[in-house]
Amino acid sequence: MTERAAPDQPATDTQQLLEKEACLRRALAGFGSVIIAFSGGTDSAYLAWVATDVLSDKAQCITADSPSYPSRHRELARRLARDFSLHHEFIVTREMERPEYRANEPDRCFYCKQELFTTLRALARERGFAVVADGANADDRGDYRPGRAAARELGVRSPLDDAGLNKAEIRELSRRAGLPTWDEPASACLSSRIPYHSSVTPEKLAMIERAEDVLVGLGFRVCRVRHHDDVARVELGPDELPRALDPAVREAIVRQLKAIGYRYVTLDLQGYRMGSLNEGVRLQPI
Repeated sequence: MTERAAPDQPATDTQQLLEKEACLRRALAGFGSVIIAFSGGTDSAYLAWVATDVLSDKAQCITADSPSYPSRHRELARRLARDFSLHHEFIVTREMERPEYRANEPDRCFYCKQELFTTLRALARERGFAVVADGANADDRGDYRPGRAAARELGVRSPLDDAGLNKAEIRELSRRAGLPTWDEPASACLSSRIPYHSSVTPEKLAMIERAEDVLVGLGFRVCRVRHHDDVARVELGPDELPRALDPAVREAIVRQLKAIGYRYVTLDLQGYRMGSLNEGVRLQPI
């Protein structure tokens, strides 16, 4: 996923919200059966929950497992599937075997999603599912998201977007449904931490994951480690920046990230923002 999006828009009033959810439910019922690309994030979790409520075992949730998918997200997806009785399985995707993906040009996400959706379409044909769907929402329109081009190319549906649901509305409906993902921080694949034109490798992804696990273990909720070769550029939620400057916390971050293999550890004073690696790159909406 290319990490760039506008801030959540305010949720609409209750009547409009319920009308949109009813529209979503009608669309899912009309599918008859669906395979959902399920990352375990806020959007796909809500879509999976609604689809399962509407279609029961005719809704199959599939999580793609690869080096770019963090282990903590894998556990979140597994836990959600267990706690909400989702029909769920993991599959292995092989985007890392594609030179276009490893080259990490600005359209990297296209090749990742092309790999995923091609695999899911083949699975749908094999098992007799009518539709493959993803968790794209209305806020994703007009943003630079090469993965959406792959979805359109392969006929993948985006029922949340079709229903006009934006991120804030999905969070509110998720909260009402009792989904723990209602306030889950935005997430993206680990490859999104590597600057464009710098190759994606399993070794870099492993370093990034270990570094972000350090930050999560220290209690930071919104965090990214941007990988600039031997430099770790740490982005934290603006409200969490002061704690990172506490001498004991700062020392722990530096010591543990250097132990992972980074030579320098820097704190980005702008704080976390989606798509910071897109800054300075001319991108057009897709």
